[in-house]
Amino acid sequence: MADVPNYYTVLGVGRDATPQQISHAYRALMRSHHPDMDGRQAGGDNQAAANQPARSGAPTQGDELLRIMQAFDVLRDPGRRADYDRRLAAAAPIIIPVRRTRSTGAPSGPAIRVTPVQWESGPWA
Repeated sequence: MADVPNYYTVLGVGRDATPQQISHAYRALMRSHHPDMDGRQAGGDNQAAANQPARSGAPTQGDELLRIMQAFDVLRDPGRRADYDRRLAAAAPIIIPVRRTRSTGAPSGPAIRVTPVQWESGPWA
C-alpha cells in the first residue's frame, strides 16, 4: 500500500470533523496560502520571488496549496471521504498492547515447541 497522506492534518481538523468544519478550515487555509491573497502589490515581492530558483526538496507555496485543495476535494464528498477513511485505517499500524511481567528467576515451565503442520501425513493420507 502506498503511503496515504493524512488530509485531516493538512486541513488541521479532526477525523470526526463535520462538513461545515472542513469547509471552514479549507477557506481559512486558502485565504492564508493563496498567492492572490498575500497582501503584496502585483509585480513587487511576488515577481522577485518568482525569479529566484526553487530549492530542491523544499515544498513550495504551490505544493502546499495543491495539498490543501486535494484534501478538501476528498473530504468534502461523503463517498470519497468514507473510502479515504478505509484506506487510512488500512495503512495505519495496528497497535497491540503488551503487558510486561516481572521474572522471578525461577523456570516458568516447559518450553513450548511450535512446528509446522504437515497436512499430507496422517491416517487419512
